[in-house]
Amino acid sequence: MKLRGIHHITAIASDPQRNVDFYTQILGLRFAKRTVNFDDPSTYHFYFGDRTGRPGTAITFFAWPGARRGTRGTGQVIATSFAIPQGSIDYWKSHFTEHRVFCEEIPSRFDAPALRFTDPDGLLLELIESARLDNLDLNYQSDVPTKSAVHGFHAPTLEVQQAGPTEELLKTLGFELVREEDSRRRFSVNEKSTSAQIDLIEQSDGQFGVNSAGTVHHIAFRCADDKEQLRWREQLVDLGLHVTPVIDRFYFHSIYFREPGGILFEIATEGPGFTVDEPVEHLGDHLRLPPQYEEHRAEIERTLPAISIEAKAKTVG
Repeated sequence: MKLRGIHHITAIASDPQRNVDFYTQILGLRFAKRTVNFDDPSTYHFYFGDRTGRPGTAITFFAWPGARRGTRGTGQVIATSFAIPQGSIDYWKSHFTEHRVFCEEIPSRFDAPALRFTDPDGLLLELIESARLDNLDLNYQSDVPTKSAVHGFHAPTLEVQQAGPTEELLKTLGFELVREEDSRRRFSVNEKSTSAQIDLIEQSDGQFGVNSAGTVHHIAFRCADDKEQLRWREQLVDLGLHVTPVIDRFYFHSIYFREPGGILFEIATEGPGFTVDEPVEHLGDHLRLPPQYEEHRAEIERTLPAISIEAKAKTVG
């Protein structure tokens, strides 16, 4: 039994409208779901990804208006990376210049050219060229041409003070060490998929990060179904980890725990997915609420700031 790769990565944003604009208009992702934080329905939870927001493509945000800037450090995912087609770095440099987004070309990562930049809240992001791109549904309108489009995640960077215990857990989860480069170690559950890989860095004298705007809240890995998830929970509890009960997130089921280095991990089921409560052509158009909050819709909608979406960032159907 091993995990299938990354399900989603969740970060924190401060301005909901600015967040939507950046990830749809600048990165060219689909606004796949507009809902609320299930633990705090007074705030938004946004999902961006491919046309259906499938696992392996979805970067999500808790949008807390006015949230102070967090601090990036150990015990966090310090860089969220996306895969792009080979030969598209020049397009992205030009695109970022046009939109006044500062970026820098960093040394090749395992022989792959890469760009580094931040979103409006300071979240560290990377675009990494790859010859093996996940097969996604990119049939939606975007300013970013399909030949240069983002193709899901590509080996985000996890930083811990002591790598040994984290590495042992990753091996338990089915990850294998596949490459090393200086202090960077790449682990994979499927080398044919960029979203099935993560990079681990040990920073023994690093300072722990502080979660708030511009930092990653947690990283979620995907499993096949509820039955497999329960098996994972049992195995993790046997290892002495403090694992939550299964939590119904409506679009998937989740369990959460902190790995030995302090990073919050989630294991989420593949389905049922974002089309369970609205058709694919209207994903992200309107606020969707889980059943337990539907009776409070009027109050919730009064609390949340209005969000608009540029027509060019919507699906073509």
